[in-house]
Amino acid sequence: MKNYFSFLVFGLLIVSCGRVDPNKHVDEGYVKENIYKSTEIGWSIEIPDGWEVVTKDKIEANDQKGKDAIEKTAGTEVDISGLKHLISFKKNQFNLFASTSEPFKEEYPGEYIENGRNLNKLIFDTYLDLGIMADTSSGTAIIDGLEFRTFETKIFSDDGKLILNQIMYSRLINGFDFGISINYNNDTDRDVMLKVLKESKFDKK
Repeated sequence: MKNYFSFLVFGLLIVSCGRVDPNKHVDEGYVKENIYKSTEIGWSIEIPDGWEVVTKDKIEANDQKGKDAIEKTAGTEVDISGLKHLISFKKNQFNLFASTSEPFKEEYPGEYIENGRNLNKLIFDTYLDLGIMADTSSGTAIIDGLEFRTFETKIFSDDGKLILNQIMYSRLINGFDFGISINYNNDTDRDVMLKVLKESKFDKK
């Protein structure tokens, strides 16, 4: 199962976690001097000053809620055994950055893209099943010379007010489905997350 489900309602579920040792809250890679490095993906990114690393217990609680929501909509069980949480950091509960990886081996050309499109639709359908008003769009973005697929979601209150934006990035790297999610409700925090993402680096192989 692709890692998108873990981002489904991430920004609505995470609460304040205080100061933590970041290396205790990543499944792969390490943090040194405010720089996170994934050895499997070959990716490094700076954690912005003043932003907090999200603790593993909060991430796992979100995983379960996202898993339950996806399974209810899809009508099938979701396997998350291969999902790894990389670095997740936040300014507050509505403005946060999350990243994951999961092994993915294409059984035929184009399977990854096809799978991603199907899951985008499933995410939209799940929001509807949750009674959440949402509008979505797909596109691409370049990060350190690599092209990523993007899936953007705008979430609205019952009275039609925009309350949360979400941008998901995905790409197949080194045999892993690598995913990033940026949730925000203001331009200032959005720009901080986009800046560190655009300045992040990948080991080119």
